[in-house]
Amino acid sequence: MLVAALVVALLGGFIWFVGSENPETPAGYVGYLTQGAVFGQTKYIGLQTGPTSPGRTWLADVLNVSITPYTYTEEFSGDQQVLTKDNLLISFRVHVTFVVRSAEVKNFVEHYSVLHQGSQVGNIVEAAYANFVREPLRTFSRDQVQKHNGLEVKDNITPIGEAIYARIRNLTDTTPFEISTIVVGNIQYPDLVTNAVSMKLAATQDLEREQTNIAIEGKKAEKRVVEAHGIAEAMDVVNKKLTVLYIQHEAIEAQKAMVGSENHTTIYLPVGPMGVPIVGNINLDDVGQPKK
Repeated sequence: MLVAALVVALLGGFIWFVGSENPETPAGYVGYLTQGAVFGQTKYIGLQTGPTSPGRTWLADVLNVSITPYTYTEEFSGDQQVLTKDNLLISFRVHVTFVVRSAEVKNFVEHYSVLHQGSQVGNIVEAAYANFVREPLRTFSRDQVQKHNGLEVKDNITPIGEAIYARIRNLTDTTPFEISTIVVGNIQYPDLVTNAVSMKLAATQDLEREQTNIAIEGKKAEKRVVEAHGIAEAMDVVNKKLTVLYIQHEAIEAQKAMVGSENHTTIYLPVGPMGVPIVGNINLDDVGQPKK
């Protein structure tokens, strides 16, 4: 009898040991703990925030849900392009970052995820996001972009992102999803529009360059006018000073300077009355002709 009881106890202990687990939850995760049953249903037994484990428990299991940020990208391209206010089809992307609220992990697992045998936590979060966030986010994104003309979208990326963020936050405030950021980017226009914009930009740059050249030439012309006025005024002064007596005076001063120089050559000049140089014009046609 005693031996039989010992065998039963050992067998029971072995079965308990084989059937029990000590499920761990790593850092950055919250574990949804369940306890299975040989007969009956699996039941929820609590949450644990990692890094931790509950100790060895009969038929214990845990689904660890990351409470660190998830980032997903929604693509609006191809047949998903959006028609803007002025009927221009554009492509763009919306990047959303969110976390699963740690206090809402139980609610998340039981009401938002699709839990089945062999489920991976990443797949569970992705499925929950697809079911409760993705389509509203895409709808809000289309609505906000459609409020703007096509070429205005790039200049309004930040306001568009803020408007989408406000709407998705209002939708998810009572859910396990805590939206952190919404970023709109990678705006792409049809090639025809892009080429037209490039040509317009090039034409604008050419026009600005020509206007700059015209302004430069105008300044040069103004400079030439000023220089011409200066030359005219100088010539007027010179002409007023170039009298016969002034020229004679300058000629005499030049002769005096030459005579006082160590290296000089004596030059004989035709002279007029009083021994000063002749000042006047000689008509070469009269040279050698008999006097009348």
